[in-house]
Amino acid sequence: MSTDLVSAPSPPLEFRDVSIRFDDRLALDRISFRLGEGEMICVTGDSQSGKSVLLRLAIGFLSPDEGEVLIDGQPLARITEVEQLALRRDRMGMVFQENALFTGKTVFENAAYRLIDQRWGPERIEEAVLEVLTFVGLQTDLEKPAEELSGGMKRRLEFARALIGWPSIMLFDEPTSGLDPINARSVLDLVLRARDLQGITSLFVTKSMHEIPYLAGHRACRDAEGQVSIESVDTERPSESAVPMRVLVLEAGRVAFFGSVADFQASQDPAVRHLLQPVHQDVGAHFEYADPWQQNRKGRDEGKE
Repeated sequence: MSTDLVSAPSPPLEFRDVSIRFDDRLALDRISFRLGEGEMICVTGDSQSGKSVLLRLAIGFLSPDEGEVLIDGQPLARITEVEQLALRRDRMGMVFQENALFTGKTVFENAAYRLIDQRWGPERIEEAVLEVLTFVGLQTDLEKPAEELSGGMKRRLEFARALIGWPSIMLFDEPTSGLDPINARSVLDLVLRARDLQGITSLFVTKSMHEIPYLAGHRACRDAEGQVSIESVDTERPSESAVPMRVLVLEAGRVAFFGSVADFQASQDPAVRHLLQPVHQDVGAHFEYADPWQQNRKGRDEGKE
């Protein structure tokens, strides 16, 4: 009696021994990982460690010199440029670190441009744009020019543009960079809502170590009335509510650590400890300077003699 073997489904995103060079510099060296359905991987490391290069390889803006990048089991290098564009348009969204909005267009036009490119009908576009702008809290700003938005609102509009049509894979390149703490927290909550309510698979690049335990320790939930809340998760007691999330640490283009958030926080690897417990130097100790307060006191003391 024979049994048919059912092969495991291909992961949404996979790197297989990926390396890339710029001139003589090795930017990434034999990077391998699989990003599972609905999973989040946080990518971190020092500046110039290869984090942003990894994202641009994932979305197909760059091609590896060695190895393969696969989307749903399909190697990007083996499909045409037109097919890659369609794949990015239909399956992937990316929130860039820098501002990429069309400043001369309205909030609605910025959110809708990707659907217009896909030749959606006007009614369908309007419905989708209103849905995603409501998701990011910009539903009352449809006709406002993008250039008139605050920094936090611009970042939320970046989210709306990336999330339009609800792609199954999201790439985040330090999405809270340059934001004040309140707006940064709002952006992280949007990431949680995309991940937990929409089931979006995500690759999240960050240099801010506090963002990793926040994303691992919180989950977006919707109650019976449809109200959304952000609730804490006990990461010390894995359960059905635990968030599928891992951490990948890059150091000089190589994988220095790849594992669970708990293992990341407990790791004694020097590359991890360097990130979690950075050494702060007293910069002022390296300079000699006159103390104006001391000079003033000296002048007053001499006047008393």
